[in-house]
Amino acid sequence: MPASKYLHLFFDLDHTLWDFDANARATLEQLHLDLKLPERGIHDFDAFYQSYIGHNEKLWDRYRKGYIKQDELRIKRMWLTLLDFKVADEALSRQLSELFLQLMPTRTRVFPDTREVLTYLQERGYGLHMITNGFEQIQHMKLRVSGLDTFFRHVITSEGSNSLKPQPAIFHYAMEKAGTIASKSLMIGDALDIDVAGARGVGMDAVHVNYNGVPQSFQPTYTITALKQLMDFL
Repeated sequence: MPASKYLHLFFDLDHTLWDFDANARATLEQLHLDLKLPERGIHDFDAFYQSYIGHNEKLWDRYRKGYIKQDELRIKRMWLTLLDFKVADEALSRQLSELFLQLMPTRTRVFPDTREVLTYLQERGYGLHMITNGFEQIQHMKLRVSGLDTFFRHVITSEGSNSLKPQPAIFHYAMEKAGTIASKSLMIGDALDIDVAGARGVGMDAVHVNYNGVPQSFQPTYTITALKQLMDFL
């Protein structure tokens, strides 16, 4: 049995276990060359990538708030990035989007000690689950290809639950699936306003995985700067 009061641990995936930034960058770097974007005037890959990151974050925020749909998010982030370089080519933006969604989930970079920590927690008897705002098919592929799928009993996506973090519904849905209650559950994620605030909103304790030392607008139950620190109290 677990040594702590928690019986079930709910992890975020992107930016917490799976290194989204590194994997997205590697994928776009490949597509930058494969689709001959320098010939279209996009010579500076770093500028191209930073433009993508900016648009992706803004559009995800709009998607979480229900202002836009999944397809609009997927296409628009590429369309707006290309427009920043004065490339108004809808066919190219669709091709870039489709290839990005095909290739990125096959990348396997995870944060240091991810497998060691998950193995430790599994052996300690915790029920390990996932709550992710990512798309169903893509998130499952990321887990399978990177070899993390065997650790998790339940993978709750925004598509599967018809809700998004930080909305209470996705957390209630996840706890129901896992057969647990908030007082015996712990959320572990990198986004203070999404993972941590969402969990606290339903009475669940939460760990802020603060890799980059971002300022905290409120105090989570626990703060760690490396996954291995979970082993200090779980």
